[in-house]
Amino acid sequence: MVDWGLGNYERIAEQLLPAAKAVVETAGPVSGETLVDVGCGSGNAALLAAERDAAVTVIGVDPSHRLLEVASAAAEERDLDAEFVLGEAASLPISGGEADVVVSVFGVIFAEDPAAAAAEIARVIKSSGRVVLAAWIPGGAISEAVRFTRDTMSEITRQPPPSPPFPWHERESVASLFEPHGFTTTMTQHSLAFSAPSVDEFMRIEGENHPIAIAARPALESAGRADEVREAMRRIYLEGNEDPEAFRLTSSYAIAELTR
Repeated sequence: MVDWGLGNYERIAEQLLPAAKAVVETAGPVSGETLVDVGCGSGNAALLAAERDAAVTVIGVDPSHRLLEVASAAAEERDLDAEFVLGEAASLPISGGEADVVVSVFGVIFAEDPAAAAAEIARVIKSSGRVVLAAWIPGGAISEAVRFTRDTMSEITRQPPPSPPFPWHERESVASLFEPHGFTTTMTQHSLAFSAPSVDEFMRIEGENHPIAIAARPALESAGRADEVREAMRRIYLEGNEDPEAFRLTSSYAIAELTR
């Protein structure tokens, strides 16, 4: 499990704001409703929901103490009414039937037990509630770079590569989790661009701030393979660069909308 409190994930999360906006717009919370943001991180979606309508009760849930503090500070700074509490997708500190809307922007996709997470979301949401989840679609330069790093880490630790993650980006797979709880699933595809003045600046920002990069660094450096991985990632990024004057990569993601 990655400790998402490492580094400065809030800096990375800034790049994900367009996806959070798309999720909140799809969810469409209205006055008097309660919205729960699962795996809220530094609060992107929760804060957008609170900003959209002050009469929406917003609760963000995340396992990282530090990111909850960041989210709470942002809410206070922006004079927004949102509560941020410690918890995980498979064990939400929310009463049964309390939520009208549950959202998750690249959060629930890291749940160790997807079926348990789905059951917990179904427990906390009202019978008339709706769920909106964002999940990355594999493919593209960023996905390839992450996979290369993961495979290298497996070689260093002499452990088999981890099993493929649950395909939250596939409608049939998500439906298999939620249909037993009475949900109907629809899914749409979207894209998100990551840009920087140069590939090296992009890699610097990721390397200094992203929890996954920070967690991997000690093992890579100890094994003498940090430079190898950096150069491989740089090559992958350059091959995928869409802006010859600077740097831009586009990743695809899916938004699943579940209703009863």
